[in-house]
Amino acid sequence: MIPASMAKDYYQILGLSRDASAADIKKAYRDLSKQWHPDKHKGDKSAEAKFKEINEAYEALGNPDKKSRYDQFGTTGGPQGGGFGGFDFSGFQNGNFEGGLGDIFESFFGGGGGGARRGARSERGRDLQIGVAVEFSDAVTGVRKTVTVERLVVCKECDGKGSAKGTQMKTCERCKGTGQITRTAQSFFGTIQQSVLCDLCKGAGKVPEKPCGTCDGQGRRRESSALTLDIPAGIDDGQTLRVTGQGEAGVRGAPAGDLYVEISVRSDKRFTRDGSDIKTDLHVRVPDAALGTDVSVETVTGKTTLRVPAGTQSGQVLRIKGKGMPVLNSSRFGDHYVRVVVDIPAKLSREEKKLMEEWRKMK
Repeated sequence: MIPASMAKDYYQILGLSRDASAADIKKAYRDLSKQWHPDKHKGDKSAEAKFKEINEAYEALGNPDKKSRYDQFGTTGGPQGGGFGGFDFSGFQNGNFEGGLGDIFESFFGGGGGGARRGARSERGRDLQIGVAVEFSDAVTGVRKTVTVERLVVCKECDGKGSAKGTQMKTCERCKGTGQITRTAQSFFGTIQQSVLCDLCKGAGKVPEKPCGTCDGQGRRRESSALTLDIPAGIDDGQTLRVTGQGEAGVRGAPAGDLYVEISVRSDKRFTRDGSDIKTDLHVRVPDAALGTDVSVETVTGKTTLRVPAGTQSGQVLRIKGKGMPVLNSSRFGDHYVRVVVDIPAKLSREEKKLMEEWRKMK
């Protein structure tokens, strides 16, 4: 049996017990992702690893189906074969290993791809993740941001083919055009054979007769480029946007990876956000609470007039409908909730004290 220490405890990573609710899991993820965000620990590799581990844990526990499988089998992939608890064997088919064991076999074989593929197929580009900070007001209106992303892009000199102009591609001698090679290693499983991407042609099955001088035959070059992001109104702190095809370029025409943008929304001391709703306090005088009054309240979209009814008590909450945050990807808005705080004067003038005494006698 595989030692339990090799299986990650996602609940422990998020600091939760196994009876944690979906709301508890989401809150723990948001708090920890903010605490360990790479923007707050620039250059700290351990913090970056911790951040990735937190995201991995939330990916497993934040999805009801994956959470159910994890709770039952100790993995998100389903029941295990051969009595090896804690790892996903769902990708082990026809002698090939994929999925949850990819990292283990990579340590045996020294990398080279995630499992066998039928026929030559170039390697998809790697997904990338970046963080972008926006102001609270930007989350209200939406904002367009330009960011600089360093990534592998298609080589313009060879159009991503990897071959010098005027030359052809030839069959890869290492994999004989299949795009795959077989590797063997000894492990605690015994002798393992795995079909992996050919490390010479990267799964394409062909290599350049003469490599492109600009990209050394890779078909890709690393460069920094500006990318414009449209961040929608209603985005919340800790949410992630997926930008399809804006990760690293694929190998020799393979699809590009995706770019994942985690949004950090700066707080505004005037407002407390609760999903799409906004909460604030309103201080009123005793006479205004007793007699009722109209007051000006600042909302996320500007000032509005709120009627404080006569007899309003301290702690009473009044709702301003539709004056909260925009609901993400919707035309709707949340509400603005105002908690009334009746201010009791600590000191009274002689005239005020006289009036209060008369009021008390009337009562």
